[in-house]
Amino acid sequence: MSGPGFNSRNGTGGGQTYANGPSQNPLAAQQPPGMGYNMGHQAPYNPVHGKVGAPPGPALFNTGPYQPGPLGSSYQTGVPTSSYQHRPPVGAFQAHPGQPLLTRPPMGGPPPPTPPQSASPSPGPRMPLGQATPPPPAVSSNSYYPNLQQHPPAAAWQYGAAPPPVGAQTSMSARPPGPLGNHVVSGRPVATVPPPQSTAVFGSAAAAPLPNNATHGPGPGMPPTPLHGYTQPGTPAISPMAPQAYQPSRTPYGPPPTGPPPTGPPPTGPPPTGLPPTGPPPTGPPTTGLPPMAMKSTAPPTGPPMGNNTPPPPKGDGSAAGNGLQAPNSYNHVENKMAGPPQPGQPGRHLGHYPSLPPGYHNSSAPLNTAPPMHPSMQPYTQPYPQQPGGPGPAQLSPSLAALSLQSNTPEALRVVNLLQERNLLPAGPIIPPTPCLPQDLQKINCNPEVFRCTLTSIPQTQNLLNKAKLPLGLLLHPFKDLSQLPVVTSSTIVRCRSCRTYINPFVSFLDQRRWKCNLCYRVNDVPEEFMYNPVSRSYGEPHKRPEVQNATIEFIAPSEYMLRPPQPAVYLFVLDVSHNAVETGYLNVVCQSLLDNINALPGDSRTKVGFITFDSTIHFYNLQEGLSQPQMLIVSDIEDIFLPTPDSLLVNLNECKELLQDLLKSLPHIFEKTMETQSALGPALQAAFKLLSPTGGRLSVFQTQLPNLGVGALKSREDPNQRASAKDIQHLSPATDFYKKLALDCSGQQVAVDLFLLSSQYCDLASLGCISRYSAGSVYYYPSYHHQHNPSQVERFQKDLKRYLTRKIGFEAVMRIRCTKGLSIHTFHGNFFVRSTDLLSLPNVNPDAGFAVQMSIEENLVDMQVVSFQAALLYTSSKGERRIRVHTLCLPVVNSLSDIFAGTDVQAITGLLASMAVDRSVSASLSDARDAMTNAAIDSLASYRQSVLTIQQPGLLAPACLRLFPLYILALLKQAPFRTGTSTRLDDRVFAMCQLKYQPLAYVMLMVHPALYRIDDLTDEGALNISEKTIPQPRVQQLSVEKLSREGAFLMDTGAVIYLWVGRNCNPNFLTQVLGVQNHAAVPQNLYLLPELDTAESQRTRAFIGWLRDQRPFFPTLHIIRDESQMKTSFMQNMIEDRTESALSYYEFLLHLQQQISK
Repeated sequence: MSGPGFNSRNGTGGGQTYANGPSQNPLAAQQPPGMGYNMGHQAPYNPVHGKVGAPPGPALFNTGPYQPGPLGSSYQTGVPTSSYQHRPPVGAFQAHPGQPLLTRPPMGGPPPPTPPQSASPSPGPRMPLGQATPPPPAVSSNSYYPNLQQHPPAAAWQYGAAPPPVGAQTSMSARPPGPLGNHVVSGRPVATVPPPQSTAVFGSAAAAPLPNNATHGPGPGMPPTPLHGYTQPGTPAISPMAPQAYQPSRTPYGPPPTGPPPTGPPPTGPPPTGLPPTGPPPTGPPTTGLPPMAMKSTAPPTGPPMGNNTPPPPKGDGSAAGNGLQAPNSYNHVENKMAGPPQPGQPGRHLGHYPSLPPGYHNSSAPLNTAPPMHPSMQPYTQPYPQQPGGPGPAQLSPSLAALSLQSNTPEALRVVNLLQERNLLPAGPIIPPTPCLPQDLQKINCNPEVFRCTLTSIPQTQNLLNKAKLPLGLLLHPFKDLSQLPVVTSSTIVRCRSCRTYINPFVSFLDQRRWKCNLCYRVNDVPEEFMYNPVSRSYGEPHKRPEVQNATIEFIAPSEYMLRPPQPAVYLFVLDVSHNAVETGYLNVVCQSLLDNINALPGDSRTKVGFITFDSTIHFYNLQEGLSQPQMLIVSDIEDIFLPTPDSLLVNLNECKELLQDLLKSLPHIFEKTMETQSALGPALQAAFKLLSPTGGRLSVFQTQLPNLGVGALKSREDPNQRASAKDIQHLSPATDFYKKLALDCSGQQVAVDLFLLSSQYCDLASLGCISRYSAGSVYYYPSYHHQHNPSQVERFQKDLKRYLTRKIGFEAVMRIRCTKGLSIHTFHGNFFVRSTDLLSLPNVNPDAGFAVQMSIEENLVDMQVVSFQAALLYTSSKGERRIRVHTLCLPVVNSLSDIFAGTDVQAITGLLASMAVDRSVSASLSDARDAMTNAAIDSLASYRQSVLTIQQPGLLAPACLRLFPLYILALLKQAPFRTGTSTRLDDRVFAMCQLKYQPLAYVMLMVHPALYRIDDLTDEGALNISEKTIPQPRVQQLSVEKLSREGAFLMDTGAVIYLWVGRNCNPNFLTQVLGVQNHAAVPQNLYLLPELDTAESQRTRAFIGWLRDQRPFFPTLHIIRDESQMKTSFMQNMIEDRTESALSYYEFLLHLQQQISK
């Protein structure tokens, strides 16, 4: 899973260990002009176009009647004044209306004639459903098909464009009042789109300006393209490298030299590896990349599902649903080592009508993922590249690119898949991120995708091209991930660009021994004298061999100029609910015992401080001053004006007062065991804790078991249990009060992070309470129905989570800044933090289990660039009091064709980003808007692929292999707790699931979205892993359908937080006796959550496999062993994503719905 040096295990490698913690110091000055943060936007892709019209005058959305546009047209209504008015968009070919699109020219060929916008209509954007199809059949009142005429038109999620600034209210894009989720946008205005001049709403999109040195040769017309629609990417968007390279093994990246292209015959022989190819990523099992979210009225029907031989009924009209702030796209680079030889694309079978039974939906084998990964320069390519006389040809490209373009076959990522014909799309094992198409020397040192990945591993040259692809562009980060090997550099000089403050990294260019060129702003900088010495090889004069230039992830021990104050000590304050309800759950015993067991393992040094506050209707402080014979409780009953009774003795040095702390922990559970106090003054307790921690900063751990009902921050129940299964919009997803958000911002300003542990069987309004953690960079832990006797599996999970929480590494007073190459812009962030400036995230605490996402746009054309880079720098104070900077740098190629963009999509990264965007849309607009947006993201990307990449139109629902899982993941999101409707879901459960989507790293999000199902009653050692002298079986991943279950088997489902083991009624008796230790199915206990440790080979294999799954994540998933009569069976069956339910479509019906929308 991890590359060399990036093992996800903590402390298992030989690398230097380190503690974490930051001191308050901004990472760098504001971005200087020219860094891409203040550039004007191109017209953004608006997924609503084609579904709703536009108001008169310049605006973002069309509201007039729909008019079909030419085939392949982009959804742009305005023409930039600097554009070439009569050239097609880059990478697009617009056929004459009514003619099939048979070929597509390479970049640089002469443009075909473009019909006027008033020409006769041709296939283009979808017709509103009400105009294209007969009215739907009548459905029941609780139908899954909402009546769209009852809702206002919805705004679309714009990928690649920043939302309007606060206060600016454009049509259909106003954010509803009230506190919002942590969806922070910079205040950059959105470029308005002028209305079209002709009566057709959707005409030909404006062509992007070509490079200044691009010319059209007088040669023949467009070369034919292969049947599968893959156009060879060897086109001159990627300019030749600058010749002056000091580094012997690499050439610098940057603006290319000017002048005529080289002449002569194209090079022959094996392609060299010194330059970055622009072709598709390596072949092999594709990964999964998701498209941008669009708000249209094409969400899947929501009524009683039909049989497989009937397409889902359409909605009533074509209006769009939803309203709210636009979420631009930001998916980070995901490395997908696609393995195996390329396979020729197979055109899908003809579908004259919907089959009565799903063709191919039988037990055929899924694609295997067994061949070793191959670098793109090593892939076999055979198709000749036709050179145009006078035009750009292979000789103008760098040698490796020219070699690639001379012989090409369709890469596996672009193999055409008919989703209606192929059912078994899941690979046998884990999905590997796509590998960017870079030279081998760069790819070897590129950032680990588990830390830093992009939704598109090939970056489009222009925003127009990104809009045409209708895929979201963004980054996903896991910046503080546990790494077994991390290079740590101690130096008095940290080398950074003098202009943009980028840290020196493997992707800079050395012009000579004394000068290096920044890979983000291209400024030439001097190499400091100290940097000439390499501490690893103890040699002088080779700066390009220093660790900073050889590792994409590196950590610096920062000098004093990175500190605004002395590094803070590790400070831990615990705030405990001790009301009657809390004592009844029994959680207090677990917390106190866990602290006693791990008190010596708390991260810190000799300065570490600890304190305790308990509360019910009053606030209890504990004087732990050295010299006391026992802890002293101090009660403050005036919760309206809270104060600290003895400020100097409530936070004490851990080492000096350890015995008093241990006495307190032993006595706390008994002090309140007979309490009858039922009220909870959480708000005043938080205010007291804030006052106590403000002077130093630190971590505040809050344990709460009921709805706060006393003092400031008191809440009332907002949940109506009768509405849990409503098919309509879900209410109360936003906070009921801004008290907790305001307090969180105060905490963030004083370097205090708040972690919330919610242990309750009743509604606690997590939508409101969660704000205290979201805006202070804390975490939320949720244990529904927690009870020490009635729910032992939750107790076990709480114990394991608490141990991890108390002992994992931690960074204090941190800030994080993400930089990108000039021309790119970051505009929206997702995660738990506070945005201090446009691009600086304030993180009072940072932990290794936190993930982040950002959305990006292309503000300036990247035509002169071969690659772009992204750099995330995290400045923090370790628990040992060291100021450290962890830097991650990612390099990706720039491409100019839609084929290359689609070939580099990372479907899992796209899904993760869309999930975060959908959470924001649910809070700022409505749940139905978010559902519509996700569905339209799939529709738009597949429609773009069909119209702009495929040259031979075939029947069926066609997708490139790299996006084959996209519709499945979108359907899975629609059926999971955050977004499902029509299924009983507690409000707190839904809100917590939304928090997890925004906060967890991508690997854990994907398990939550699409669980993994394995058959484990027949485990063998074939293909097993050997880890620490243990044999770990590797069963095949099964589809999430009841069709895959068998009453003769036992099946394990991993949902991330919970692992289910379903035992069939007629399960193999050998499995029952050898693994479960029972004689027959009826003897399986109802609430079994532990596997007996039997001395049998079957038991050892099963426990080894479950243990291996648990070890892959930081938190502890509970195990539930269930049989047909178990209450947990419902939860198990709800994860069968591909099956039909009373309120949701099956996977096949969902595909039919997508095909219906795309074919309009």
